[in-house]
Amino acid sequence: MKVGIDSISFDIPKLYLPIKTLAENRNIEPDKLIKGLGLQKMSFPDVYQDVVTFGANAVYKLIQQESLDPKDIARIYVGTESGVDSSKPIASYITELLEQKLGARSFNNCDTLDMTFACIGAVDALLTTLDFIRLNPDKKAIVVATDNAKYDLKSTGEYTQGAGAIAMLITSNPRVLSFSNEVGVAAQGVFDFFKPRRYFSKNDILNTTDNPEWFGIQENEVAIYKEQPVFDGHYSNQCYINRTNEAYQHYKEITNQTGILYQKWENILMHLPYCFQARRTFVEIYAKENNFDDDIKIIAKSTAYLELVNKTIFPSEIASGQVGNIYAGSIFLGMLSTFSFHLQNESDLAGKKMGFIAYGSGSKSKVFEAEVASDWKSIISKTNLFETIDNSKEIDFGTYIELHKKERNQSVLVPKDEFVFDYLEKENPVLIGARYYKFV
Repeated sequence: MKVGIDSISFDIPKLYLPIKTLAENRNIEPDKLIKGLGLQKMSFPDVYQDVVTFGANAVYKLIQQESLDPKDIARIYVGTESGVDSSKPIASYITELLEQKLGARSFNNCDTLDMTFACIGAVDALLTTLDFIRLNPDKKAIVVATDNAKYDLKSTGEYTQGAGAIAMLITSNPRVLSFSNEVGVAAQGVFDFFKPRRYFSKNDILNTTDNPEWFGIQENEVAIYKEQPVFDGHYSNQCYINRTNEAYQHYKEITNQTGILYQKWENILMHLPYCFQARRTFVEIYAKENNFDDDIKIIAKSTAYLELVNKTIFPSEIASGQVGNIYAGSIFLGMLSTFSFHLQNESDLAGKKMGFIAYGSGSKSKVFEAEVASDWKSIISKTNLFETIDNSKEIDFGTYIELHKKERNQSVLVPKDEFVFDYLEKENPVLIGARYYKFV
């Protein structure tokens, strides 16, 4: 029995900042980012958008697209590292919003859960859900990747920002992709990239030796959470290379494959924290598979490797360069970009294999493969990925700074036919901090 992705949808910000604009305002040579990293645009959320609205809109589009009955959806599992609450999962927000449009308690028998492991959380949610469908082949489930990749202003991660969500319908006998049972895994606990709680005493904040109650906090210790991560770019890149190499070798071992594995893959899909990350790091696997002893930089510029990149990796880069990093959804945005590219070029993919090399900081990699179904074109033709990207609105640098610092109260665009953030409860003592959304 085949199990996998039966349909797919997405939601991304309608706004973008040209990378050229960012580079010029940061005194960076634009070609260093455009030609060097493959970056073109950086999507950025409007005032009314967040990871909940992205996720809910992506799922709602999927339900409408496939005329799904909410009662037939057994689970909605979310992969994210941008949770809006330390207890209540995004998945429960999503069903709450969907019931505004699809009927009260229409998801009362739907299991909901968030899974977090940096950028690999949605892959974990997918693989867990695939096992669920294997055990319950008559069921349907939805996996959502939703994130907001936000970095500090003027940091080395600023130009890799992006946001959005991917929603995937998981069933038996899928129309897009069916996945292998085997999964190569490599993990090591490291601090290459993380989002800690940062602790301060009231002495630091209030310049007092007392411990007065402050915004309801009775403890002397105050914890602050930032959306922006703590990271070491060079170390994180090395962890990415180490884990993906280890997981790739593990997959070969558990599937008893001794030949060059990637040669069996029509396309290679990897986590893309920036557009050219895959081509810059897969060369390590390429060199080992071919027993090359030359310098990696020389191999990366070789005609043979560049031809491989153009055939297998380039299609996944198209959307990444236009949207930016969306953390847990990046590998799936690359997947949708690849399918959209092949749809444009009328490629015959049915029966061919795609290789997935996922990574999440902290750190973990998983490697697996999938086979393209015969009906993939009928599904991908509904998504309109490239058209949606082309219709996004450019913002100027000043607007970007306002949005980043959350100094802007009025949205850049007027929302229409979508879920939006409405307000944050600040007065009711038993609902302080509750986030409320609506459909407009």
